[in-house]
Amino acid sequence: MHANSQAMSRSEHPLCTISGDGIILSLHIQPRASKNEVCGVQDNALKIRLTSPPVDGAANKLCREFLADIFDVPKSAVAIIAGETSRHKRVFIRGSNAGEFARMVEKLALADT
Repeated sequence: MHANSQAMSRSEHPLCTISGDGIILSLHIQPRASKNEVCGVQDNALKIRLTSPPVDGAANKLCREFLADIFDVPKSAVAIIAGETSRHKRVFIRGSNAGEFARMVEKLALADT
């Protein structure tokens, strides 16, 4: 199993793709939660619960801020590239350490709380 997970983190992980200077991450967002948290995988996407309602872009803003904190990048390095009005989103996280980002996604996926 370790060899398989290492191979996935080098090029592609089911939840994310290394792309140029960052990663593209598939997300399933649950708004109006009791707290902000990553809670495993749902529908081939990393599931994130957010306290913000899906009104006037508030959940999207909080999503970008939450991911910036998790990946330790500036908020400007996180962009929603698909799914602005959907629970299913694709997010680009820019950073010079894309391989490390992919390993972090693997760990987050296993953090099923």
